[in-house]
Amino acid sequence: MVWRRAIAVLSLVVLPIQTAHGSMRAREPRQTQGGSSQSVPSSDVTTGGPQAPETGRADELGNAPLGVERRPLYRLSKSDVVEVAFTFTPEFNQTLTVQPDGRISLRGAKAVIAEGKTAAELEESIRAAYTGVLHDPEVTVTLKEFDRPFFIAAGEVGRPGKYELRSPTTASEAVAIAGGFTAQAKHSQVVVFRRVSPGMVEARVIDVKKILKQRDLNEDLNLQAGDFLVVPKSLVSNVMRFMPATSMGMFLTSGHF
Repeated sequence: MVWRRAIAVLSLVVLPIQTAHGSMRAREPRQTQGGSSQSVPSSDVTTGGPQAPETGRADELGNAPLGVERRPLYRLSKSDVVEVAFTFTPEFNQTLTVQPDGRISLRGAKAVIAEGKTAAELEESIRAAYTGVLHDPEVTVTLKEFDRPFFIAAGEVGRPGKYELRSPTTASEAVAIAGGFTAQAKHSQVVVFRRVSPGMVEARVIDVKKILKQRDLNEDLNLQAGDFLVVPKSLVSNVMRFMPATSMGMFLTSGHF
């Protein structure tokens, strides 16, 4: 009886020690390649740990991941012209224009929506439209004509109008392209309107006077396709209409613009 009680007491003492020792081994540091140790949870030891997401790769649509400079693929719009080529059935080759309703009319198949799609997405839509007409068609879509990126300059600039956006252009550069400021322009409140969604327009005020005075182009805004740049009149130019021209010379200074 005595030796049985002794064995029971020893089992109560030894079992917790073994359990604690096992958990400590699961949490003990793991040696890395650089020689430094890193504590690894026990779940990571047994299962290999959670896999870190792979960064720097675009998805299947060509869209860049968040946090990376985004260079989206061109999406078709109205009046764009595309060339559709069938590799094995060239008699179905056709040149199509995106209609005002956003569709293109295919020869021998139903019309499909093209507006808002990339060339690759349109290829899939055309391939699906010819299902039952052609056996496993191989389709290539090439963009032939498109509406080139542009910006519009209005207000107190030398030559208001629509200009092509051929290269990266800032707000102050756009003013120079449009003929510069007029004598009545308010240099410190150039407004850039940008459509961010079909029902929302963003407006930003650019102080071109401050940018040029401080020689700091980092504050200058880079324009995007479709931006609308407006240069308003200065307060002085609005008041000048109600004052005699002979009395204006003593009041005007460069600070008013």
